[in-house]
Amino acid sequence: MRQAGRYMSEYRALRERYSLLDLCRTPDLATEVTLQPIRRIEVDAAILFSDLLLPLEPMGIRFDFIRGEGPAIEDPLRTEADLERVRRFEPREHLRYVLDAIRQIKRELGGRVPLIGFAGAPFTLASYAIEGGHSNAFAYTKALMYGWPSAWHRFCDTIADVISEYLVAQIEAGVDAVQVFDSWVGALNAADYREFILPHTKKIFDRVHAHAANAGGDGVPTIHFGVGTGSILGDLRDAGGDVIGADWRTPLDEAWQRIGAERAVQGNLDPTLLLGPLDRVFAATDDVLARAGGRPGHVFNLGHGILPTTPVEHVQALARYVHQKTRS
Repeated sequence: MRQAGRYMSEYRALRERYSLLDLCRTPDLATEVTLQPIRRIEVDAAILFSDLLLPLEPMGIRFDFIRGEGPAIEDPLRTEADLERVRRFEPREHLRYVLDAIRQIKRELGGRVPLIGFAGAPFTLASYAIEGGHSNAFAYTKALMYGWPSAWHRFCDTIADVISEYLVAQIEAGVDAVQVFDSWVGALNAADYREFILPHTKKIFDRVHAHAANAGGDGVPTIHFGVGTGSILGDLRDAGGDVIGADWRTPLDEAWQRIGAERAVQGNLDPTLLLGPLDRVFAATDDVLARAGGRPGHVFNLGHGILPTTPVEHVQALARYVHQKTRS
């Protein structure tokens, strides 16, 4: 999940001087932020510092980040005509700064740990573009989805084309795994997910795997993550991903059963536990590990990103504890 962020003093120091978009668009800064957690926490991989909304602007959807409020879309898409105006683009040209950052990060890592790249999935990107920012009900998004299904599918097909090519470009630049974030797709029931989202997300994973096949190799591992997806974990599996993320709402063993033993799983400690005492953190960690049962294919992780008020010492202690419990 997110490793860098406001819980780290060195990140906050950079944010006093630079905007979030400055950090994302400047390879030197993106490299520094990516490496900050690696220097302080015993994590087993680095996660590219970027933002899943970056592809929106080249698609013609302008946005900015409002301090204390999050992302804000300049002109949210609210009509069928708005959806039709969205354009495809070449990520290697318009998001070159991300690819330059990946190459620089890989040099700096020097093989110490692998690097995970990522991108946003169709529903999550669409919901930001339509709602104008984060939403609880996703009313505008669902109204367009239900009211103009043909335009919706064309819009999501555009997103899928862009994101699949963006992930392939990240792989070409050197990432060792890619994660597709559909953070808000838990707002959909299973029937709506299968009708309106699954074909487009599947297209992304299929294209990433086809790229590997065309290159004559096995490719890089792919991770598929959503929040509040306990009821659609099997559908997420069908959409694609070698690893399926599970948040903390579903016990890990139950989630793995719904996903299927043939897939790896990622998760699933509640990130708010890190705000409490360490004995409770460790007890909950023991429960996650017990439910994994030592089976291969479990990536221990939080169920979502680290919260800004989390003590960095708790994150460090958690990583050490997991290694102590799992290394033979």
